[in-house]
Amino acid sequence: MAQQEPKPKELPDVPVAKQDSAPEKHGNAINETIGILGRRSFFFPDLATTPTPLSTKQKFQLFVDQSVAPSRFMSSGFTAGIGQARDSLRGYGEGGTGYGKRFGSSMASAASSNFFGTFLLASALHRDPRFFVSMHTGVGYRIGYAITRIVIGRTDDGRNAANWPGMLGPLLAESLANSYLPEQERTAGNTFQRYGWRIGANTAGNVLREYWPVIFRSLHLTKITSGLTNNPAPPAPAATRPSP
Repeated sequence: MAQQEPKPKELPDVPVAKQDSAPEKHGNAINETIGILGRRSFFFPDLATTPTPLSTKQKFQLFVDQSVAPSRFMSSGFTAGIGQARDSLRGYGEGGTGYGKRFGSSMASAASSNFFGTFLLASALHRDPRFFVSMHTGVGYRIGYAITRIVIGRTDDGRNAANWPGMLGPLLAESLANSYLPEQERTAGNTFQRYGWRIGANTAGNVLREYWPVIFRSLHLTKITSGLTNNPAPPAPAATRPSP
């Protein structure tokens, strides 16, 4: 019994194993952060990272994220600079004040387009406003796919359908812009002209979204795009399949 007495005294040394748990938790936190970055693009928040449909609340959050994304600020800054050089929206004038007004109107129009397209119409029509990367290898196919996403959208249950939010959202936004643009811009012709430019810009943006994962993979930053979800083509109807 006397020889067995030291054993209880060794029990306080057992918790020493907990010292290894702190670095493990720290490592898990880093891995979790990297995983979050891999499941979401901060530059293009509308890149799909899961096939799960978005709720109305999530569509509203996506509209907010799109309106303040880095890509939005860069695009509006570039558009304002081009407009300043071409002296478009002439009522805004020149210099820093004119550039600021052009930049602000571009941000406001984009936010309105996102509100109508990403949130309001997408919720009412049960459309998924995200962009699903095709993950196809052919250049022609990928560019064609990106262009068709302007008129072909995805429903909340994963089917292809007319992209009414993507086509009507910009039109409603440009109509609303007539309330704050210079008076000479508030004509039907100018409204549809701005609508056409916005559709063209959205088309170019889709091509960039389609190749966004490729850009990061070429830089060996696969963690940033590892969670992107593709949009596989729907299966062919049974009547068109070749017989065995």
